[in-house]
Amino acid sequence: MKKIWSSLKSLYAECYCGFSNFVIPTSFFQPLCYFHYISKVEQCELWSATVFFASTTREHQSQKCSKRLKIHIVKIQFCIQSFCGPLLVILTCPGFGKVRKKRYFLFVCLFFYSSRVRMPHSYPFLTPEQKKELSDIAQRIVATGKGILAADESTGSVAKRFQSINAENTEENRRLYRQLLFTADDRVNPCIGGVILFHETMYQKTDDGKPFPQYLKERGMVVGIKVDKGVVPLAGTNGETTTQGLDGLYERCAQYKKDGADFAKWRCVLKITPTTPSKLAILENANVLARYASICQMHGIVPIVEPEILPDGDHDLKRCQYITEKVLAAVYKALSDHHVYLEGTLLKPNMVTAGHSCSHKYSNQEIAMATVTALRRTVPPAVPGITFLSGGQSEEEASINLNAMNQCPLHRPWALTFSYGRALQASALKAWGGKKENGKACQDEFIKRALANSQACQGKYVSSGSSSAGGESLFVANHAY
Repeated sequence: MKKIWSSLKSLYAECYCGFSNFVIPTSFFQPLCYFHYISKVEQCELWSATVFFASTTREHQSQKCSKRLKIHIVKIQFCIQSFCGPLLVILTCPGFGKVRKKRYFLFVCLFFYSSRVRMPHSYPFLTPEQKKELSDIAQRIVATGKGILAADESTGSVAKRFQSINAENTEENRRLYRQLLFTADDRVNPCIGGVILFHETMYQKTDDGKPFPQYLKERGMVVGIKVDKGVVPLAGTNGETTTQGLDGLYERCAQYKKDGADFAKWRCVLKITPTTPSKLAILENANVLARYASICQMHGIVPIVEPEILPDGDHDLKRCQYITEKVLAAVYKALSDHHVYLEGTLLKPNMVTAGHSCSHKYSNQEIAMATVTALRRTVPPAVPGITFLSGGQSEEEASINLNAMNQCPLHRPWALTFSYGRALQASALKAWGGKKENGKACQDEFIKRALANSQACQGKYVSSGSSSAGGESLFVANHAY
């Protein structure tokens, strides 16, 4: 014990602060004097610390001397210059000698993070004029009674749709079918605020030679473009994915803007299982969406942020709501980190629904309440509108759930509307059947669904069930397009 004590006497107190290293001789008063000295520095912030030190005293018990260890606690306050990060001070003072017949042999101070954090400087990359342009575009898309027609299916996805009606998947057939949707009569004008196109469709023309983007703009619809390049496996996860397409996106956005696109869409996909979505998948997809959004805004394109949680599985409504909240919270944290201008964005989320294989069936009001609650907890009111994807619901179910959300008694600071593909087109595609003579029937079915969803996003829809495919489930397992 004497050897240990003698070695401790030779120790010096070491004080670590940032990258500085101070060596202070072991003295009870010198550290306190040091703190007193730096407290005189101007523009400092107050720190507090709890000092622990121990002492030994001799007590006589039954003619035997025993040592008792006592712990003393002293609180001190001092100031240091502005400092961000951890501050650790360790003072070892074994040689204080005797003070009032007590030997003080240990002195330890621990200081934690400063309460003052220096925030990074903001470097605005959008001018007031650019912000106004983005905000105006977003507001036009989600104007009262309006939503989005998602006609951005890839060639492979269209092949599956055409196969169901025995139509050949050729470029001309794809052009003819989409032309039928775009040229439906003026009844759709108050219903469709924007149309999302696939790259091929962006450069196709009507029968009279007018480019589709130009034709849609003349009808008062905003032209959008799908810019992601599909999902790829995310290594080290249980079958999870991320979305590719950031390479070259800057140049592609510049070109799409010149060619008439004013908004874009990027889809990320997550799924619910007992082990997913993982934290890695949530953060990776959130950052990908944020990077895409910032690139779009640099070119005057409004980004639609789409973090889709697939309906595959047997999870209940509560589980879906929990995951949706976690995903959206991560997305908006990433958007903030990337300085994305929220007033010039739109969100395209899934509705909060139970898994497709869940045995319990929830009411439309329960789905609406869970969805709006999740959004209120995560989506800032600066976002102009939320344009729901249908997520494999039938046409009628998607309209009824949207209507229920717009009748929900909770406050909703954003427009709640639609960005439907299958839920606007299923009946129209079935009526067309790949035959030119069925064009009018195809357009009539499309107009019915457009009018229904226009009413639903105002909370005024009354179900009629008159569409040819209105009640048919549109669920596709592990949906990709």
